[in-house]
Amino acid sequence: MTLAQAQHGFLSPTGVEIAFLLVGLVTFGAAIVTVTTKQLVHAALWLVVTLGGLAVEYLLLTAEFIAWVQVLIYVGSVVVLLLFGLMLTKAPIGRSPDADSGNRWAALTVAVAAAAALVWVVVDAFRTTWIDLDGPAAGSTEATGASLFQNWVLPFEALSVLLLAALVGAIVLSRKAKADKPGQADKGGVR
Repeated sequence: MTLAQAQHGFLSPTGVEIAFLLVGLVTFGAAIVTVTTKQLVHAALWLVVTLGGLAVEYLLLTAEFIAWVQVLIYVGSVVVLLLFGLMLTKAPIGRSPDADSGNRWAALTVAVAAAAALVWVVVDAFRTTWIDLDGPAAGSTEATGASLFQNWVLPFEALSVLLLAALVGAIVLSRKAKADKPGQADKGGVR
């Protein structure tokens, strides 16, 4: 038992633990709103809240490097790319009936099963692990960056190529939609 565990019992949480729980609840609520809203732009904005909440959770766990990577890559890049894709494809601003599917119950069943499996794997993997939040940092930014980019550089690059392909596809679809409109003549040419 560590000193941090001896100072407070299981049912007497510290301020950091209470903040972690409250931010987690807000993040969970934002994630639920992200997948249940019928307005695509609002879903993208709620995704910003969800990913920002995860960054705050990383900060509370004293993983500053991962928190700033979360902010820079996901909140700063992926969501901006998603919003540009929505704008380029002229996604509807209001409620979108095309965003709903008849497979809602099947999707809910798969989501609950996947969440249960994920929780079970994480709880099983970290059952006896305790994080001493008051002690010194467990790893430096250099060690975290080296392990992250030595082992995960290929998936990061694959994701960047995938996002670039999605952006190019959105541009192609928006250009094709403009060309397919009847009655649209070339504005610079002779009619």
